[in-house]
Parts: sequence; C-alpha cells; structure tokens
Amino acid sequence: MAAPDLDQLPTLVRHLLDLASDVLVVTPILPGRLQWLVSDTDRAHHQADERLSSVLGHMEQLDVPASGQIGDETPLTAIDDAVRSFHPNPLLIALRSSDEAGWQERGLLDQLPARYRIPITIFEIG
Repeated sequence: MAAPDLDQLPTLVRHLLDLASDVLVVTPILPGRLQWLVSDTDRAHHQADERLSSVLGHMEQLDVPASGQIGDETPLTAIDDAVRSFHPNPLLIALRSSDEAGWQERGLLDQLPARYRIPITIFEIG
C-alpha cells in the first residue's frame, strides 16, 4: 500500500524528497505465505505494480525526478538490490503499519541499521 495522500507523508520525508536530485522507487512483491509456497505470485506482482504507479504519481506531483522498479518478493533482497545498483543517500523506507505488515516484513527493521552505512529514514504508511 502506498501513502494514499501526499499529506500523510512525514515532514522529514517531504523535506528529503525536496532535496533529492533523483529517486529510485522499489516496490517488492509481497505474496502471502500460501501464494509464496505454491509460487503463485501473479496477484502480488500486480499489487506491487499498482503501488509503484501510485508512488511514481506522488513523485510527479511533488516534481521529484523518479524512476521505479518492482523488487524481489523478499523486502530485504529488494532493498539490497536497489542499494547495490542505485547507491542511495539517504535511504527512505516506507513500511506498512505493524497491523497491516505481512510475514516478509517481520524483523526487517532489526536488520537494516547494521546492514547499510548510509542514513536511513523509515516511516510508516497506511
């Protein structure tokens, strides 16, 4: 889920986006456990594409130069791939609220700070 309204973005995130010269948006495929086990990720891929379109639309409204891609079904791998190819500074990560988070997102926050040597801003959406 992308932030449904730009007014819901935290002030710090809006400020960082205003300073950005280029933004890469990555939306991981987030299948449910059963979908993942049986390799039926078509619906999750479609949802990732919808999230990507929504976020890129927000970037356009903010006049922020941005490109995007659908990432791996494991959020940490999607972030790793993006950091390796794009070299962001800072890294902005939007996560679903804890009551909306999927199984792939559990424990993600514990792994991020030690993994990257760049400023990371994590914020919750929806």
